[in-house]
Amino acid sequence: MSRSPTIAFAALADPTRLGIVDLLARRGELPAGDISTAFTSSASAISQHLKVLREAGLVSVTRRAQQRIYRLDTVAMAEVEGWLSDRARQWNGRLDAMAAYIEKTRQETHDGE
Repeated sequence: MSRSPTIAFAALADPTRLGIVDLLARRGELPAGDISTAFTSSASAISQHLKVLREAGLVSVTRRAQQRIYRLDTVAMAEVEGWLSDRARQWNGRLDAMAAYIEKTRQETHDGE
């Protein structure tokens, strides 16, 4: 990832921020006000959450007249997905090796009886 995965995952660890990401993934770009009305938190709190997501590089913002329009940064989200896929491949390989070892040990134990 071009940014630290720690920053992205720290930003996504908060349920409200994760909800904002989910909302933007489903609905596409949205004005800050529309994002704010989708949550029970205050507009100020949502603004702070959007700032964290923006600083983590997960969302981008553009101004249209008096509105701030937010959208997911697809490159950053693809980097997060790639990082997760790499970890999943690593763990799947390790778990497969462990399963093979357990099966081999079980067979050796069973054959030795």
